[in-house]
Amino acid sequence: MSSFTKPLQVEAISDGTWKIISPFEYHIGSKESNNIITILAGFKTDFASVPKLFWNIFPPYGRTYGKAAVIHDALYTCKKTTRKKADQIFLEGMKVLKASIFTRYTMYAAVRLFAWTVWNKRKASDLFIRYELTRLDK
Repeated sequence: MSSFTKPLQVEAISDGTWKIISPFEYHIGSKESNNIITILAGFKTDFASVPKLFWNIFPPYGRTYGKAAVIHDALYTCKKTTRKKADQIFLEGMKVLKASIFTRYTMYAAVRLFAWTVWNKRKASDLFIRYELTRLDK
């Protein structure tokens, strides 16, 4: 099973925006995987970009998907893979965090349907992201 190997440490920098204060890793596929996403200190995230209307059901900092949302933000920022693969990694991360099937697939469907606008607007930047991959997109 995939793995978050380090705790996520953040500090609030503005209303709804957080900064990573120590490196945070996610191993794709399994804990022993060489496919590693490392988010470096300084990366900024809003966790899950959930419209306020749905915050009682899916708060932006959800316990069972918050870390996966940060990884997803990083993948959308560095653009070292396809949008579809980034969304699949988000789904995988939520499973690792033991999000319910309802939560996983609702959040996944939301990013598949609506996050293309964010993907298209963002310019690729890997300033705070180290992405070590072997055969990720195969």
